[in-house]
Order: sequence, then C-alpha cells, then structure tokens
Amino acid sequence: MTVSQDAYPATDRSTPTRGRDRADYDRTLVHSVLDTAYVCHLGFVRDGAPVVLPTLYARVGERLYVHGSTGSRPLHMAGQCDPGLPVCLTVTHVDGLVLARSAFHHSVNYRSVVVHGIARQVTDQDERSAALDALVDHAIPGRSADSRPANAKELAATAVLSIDLAEVSAKVRTGGPNDDAEDTGLPYWTGVIPLQQTQAAPIPADDLAPGIPVPDYLEAR
Repeated sequence: MTVSQDAYPATDRSTPTRGRDRADYDRTLVHSVLDTAYVCHLGFVRDGAPVVLPTLYARVGERLYVHGSTGSRPLHMAGQCDPGLPVCLTVTHVDGLVLARSAFHHSVNYRSVVVHGIARQVTDQDERSAALDALVDHAIPGRSADSRPANAKELAATAVLSIDLAEVSAKVRTGGPNDDAEDTGLPYWTGVIPLQQTQAAPIPADDLAPGIPVPDYLEAR
C-alpha cells in the first residue's frame, strides 16, 4: 500500500493477521469511525495481566483524549510510566447481523478501528480544559458551551489521557453471507439484518424548571 498524507502507515501491529483484505488505513474512514461512536475500550497490561476498560473518548485532530478518574488504574499508571503507558484502544460499530445457511459462516457487518500507542497524562491546564470540552461535545455537539464548567473540586477528581493517532488501522465488513457453494440449495433463510443506532426524543429531568426549552442542538439531531 502506498503511504500518503491521507493514509496512516501500515505497521506489523496495525496489519491484521486475519482478513487483511478488510484492513484500511484511510484517515477519513478512521476518523469517521471514531467520530460516530461513544465508547472505546482501552487495553493495557497491569501486573503482567491484560486489562480492558470501557470509557469515553474524543478525537481532536490527530489525537484521542480519554476520560477517567484520577484514581483509575490507567491514569495512575500513565503518570508513573516513562514516556507513558503502552495501550491498545478499540472502537467498533455493528452495522448488521449476517445470517448464512451454515452456522460456521454467520457473521456481522462492522466498522472498527484499532489504535496502538502511548497514553500520556494531560497536565497542561489549557489542553486539559479543551479536552474535557471535547469529551462533552463528542457525545452532544454544542453541549459544553451550554452547561456549567467544571469547578476546582471536579477538576481535581478528573484526569485525561492523550493518545496520538500514529499507528492506526480500520477494518470493515459489508455485504451478505459467504456460504459454501454446496450449501446454496439448503432450505434455510439467508441474508442480512441491518442494525442502526438512533436517537429518540429527549426526556426532560423530573426537576427541570418550567419554561426551559429543549436546546436547538438536540432538536436538530
């Protein structure tokens, strides 16, 4: 694969050993997968054993920010390790259930991203403030400007990790089942059940003051 500014370089770690034809290093694709999910899974090694934690994240340019408590394991370890904590971060969308005639060939249609890198604690106050705003706006664009900023006590209890997007790959499966030719005559239904993530109408809190309307940025979603 030719490496350009529009693609991440393929490395040994970012090249899958199975399904290589589904791997993609296109930046636009990688960013679209990251920008349209809410939860990532952060993997690291603690005391010789693997740990994987679900957490919130946000992308700002070529950097991911991961939210956590100052007492959480990865945040604590990232502050102790030099230059930081080696991690693997993953994001996955499931777009469909693929039903084949044989149990073996059942599958899912998906879009996923795997990021290898070094997680570092964000200590610069301006960057940390911007990262926390980005984490809120990643879920609901425009929300950070329409809520009370964190106070000193809340900021003291909150930590942020940064991971540069350097060793990254996407992987995508689309289409229908891949049945064996000898199974095509079997009398079983086969095809794809599409899955979609949708946002329902906002539900106001029980203690919402009368007269406060639903913000435009929620109505438009």
